Amino acid sequence: MTESDATQNDRHRVRMQRKKAQVDAAIARADQKKGLLLVLTGHGKGKSTSAFGSVARALGHGLNVGVCQFIKARTDTGEEAFFSQHPHCEWHVLGDGFTWDTQDRQADIDTSKRGWAVAERMLSDPGYDLVVLDELTYLLSLNYLDADRVLDALSQRPRDQHAIVTGRSAIAPLRALADTVSEIKEVKHAFHAGIQAQMGLDY
Repeated sequence: MTESDATQNDRHRVRMQRKKAQVDAAIARADQKKGLLLVLTGHGKGKSTSAFGSVARALGHGLNVGVCQFIKARTDTGEEAFFSQHPHCEWHVLGDGFTWDTQDRQADIDTSKRGWAVAERMLSDPGYDLVVLDELTYLLSLNYLDADRVLDALSQRPRDQHAIVTGRSAIAPLRALADTVSEIKEVKHAFHAGIQAQMGLDY
């Protein structure tokens, strides 16, 4: 080892010691434990995929999970095929399809309200450790649901229950209520190059 290498190693060690002290202090300050509300929004790919990763994590720990998929109508996705068979996962597809396919605003509103009744039941039941509300943001930004009612249900859910909301254009009050908000940005997407959605990756 050269003297230059030794100097770099020494400097690295000092930096990492400082970093470890900062991380340890932050961990020590994090003394609260409660159910969290996560919002995964933005125009990039991966919001629902991230939420379903959390579903897998929760089930791996033996927790009970409820999934409500709004807007979407397809029932042939890999995630539904896999998770709906799990005894600790209750899965509901609650949409009629994307708005450009349905082309019926009132029907979309009626479907959204029926779906929300399922979600509201889960959010009031402490038996669910995690509730995923996939694509819920659209129902709020399009005014299909009363935002105050949705926010009240999210804020009044059981103390230890986690909830994850996905979808583009999350409204400001939802962002404010959330404990964690992730904005997923699109940098590049294969679809814009004419590539079809791929089984096992996109659905």
